[in-house]
Amino acid sequence: MRTHPRKHITVVGGGLAGLTAAVTAAESGAAVTLYEAHRTLGGRARTAEGPYLTNEGPHALYHHGPHWAWLSRRGLLGPMASPPAREGVRFRFHRDGALRRTPPLGLLRLARHKAEHAPVDTDFLTWATEREGAAAARAAAHYSAVALFHHDPGSLSAAFVQERLRRAAALPPEARYPVGGWGELIDRMAGYAGSLGVRTETAARIDTVPENGPVIVATSLAAARRLLGDDRLHGTGGRTALLDLAVRTSRGDAFVVSDLDAPGWLERFTAQDPSLAPAGQQLLQGHFPVGPGESGADGIARAERLLDLGFPGWRERTLWRRDSLATGRTGAVDPPGTTWRDRPRIDRGDGVYLAGDEVAAPGVLSEVSFTSGIGAASLALRQLDLPGGESPAGLDLKHA
Repeated sequence: MRTHPRKHITVVGGGLAGLTAAVTAAESGAAVTLYEAHRTLGGRARTAEGPYLTNEGPHALYHHGPHWAWLSRRGLLGPMASPPAREGVRFRFHRDGALRRTPPLGLLRLARHKAEHAPVDTDFLTWATEREGAAAARAAAHYSAVALFHHDPGSLSAAFVQERLRRAAALPPEARYPVGGWGELIDRMAGYAGSLGVRTETAARIDTVPENGPVIVATSLAAARRLLGDDRLHGTGGRTALLDLAVRTSRGDAFVVSDLDAPGWLERFTAQDPSLAPAGQQLLQGHFPVGPGESGADGIARAERLLDLGFPGWRERTLWRRDSLATGRTGAVDPPGTTWRDRPRIDRGDGVYLAGDEVAAPGVLSEVSFTSGIGAASLALRQLDLPGGESPAGLDLKHA
């Protein structure tokens, strides 16, 4: 009996976007090969090996996002930690040079506005100032940086920032954390992809576009630009100083310190997941966006000033530390007059599709990667006349 070969889709990049695309394609019957240049999967969701289970900067999964339901339906969520209620009294706000227990009331009022009520073509600071005054507007802009990784959130589209402010300030909090680090989630996704027949090759750098069927490029835009030779692929993400710190446990340490005087965030991740560090130790992670005229050291200096306030004696208690600078790896941002639809399209023509956190797909943080991964796979399936080419929530495949 003669058999017909399965239609093939290639995925380049094994982060959240690439794994989501590979799973979506394989569930619809395509033969999928996934290539990852690193020796392990995960991209920016990769969890470090060793006693301190860190990621590339602070990570959170918003449980009202579309990818939460996608993962849940497939049994891939696994154990998730919530922000600890018992730590609520130690959520601190750095405002006017001091730590405070509460944010400005104007920030809380701004956070109640729906994103669709904020204009696309006006910057957030102007729009927010008209409603609650300049001080509350600046504080709200800086608070929203937890979901932006940008040095000047107030200069961005009001609609774009407001969506992130509203969700980052939601009560009860939307943020959830995979127990054991994001690598646990990646392992579950990779295992499920393997059960569907996805062939994965790690430590495999792809320098030319494969020709055997549709190709989904799920890498950074810089890597996609090199692979595709397309100089139009430029992102709008900024530069962010990242700090990872392990300290001996001390009563009274803050859970979160949100900088309202400038964009910045420190979080004690072991408060919700003690497994991230050895017993008796706490793991802190923070991100501090830096502007064009600043260095990574400038961002780290701001982090240390917050540490002095929220974690007394941290220098003497430090057991391990890592500083780094993330450049162009923090997701796209939308300036006034633009939306996610103005980012590089998923469909690049000639059977090539993009996925990642800087492409034309809606969502907050990792939701962009998930949504674009599903969208890219759906378009590739349509090209092969396979079922499953459905539009993910909020994305019209006709214009992707």
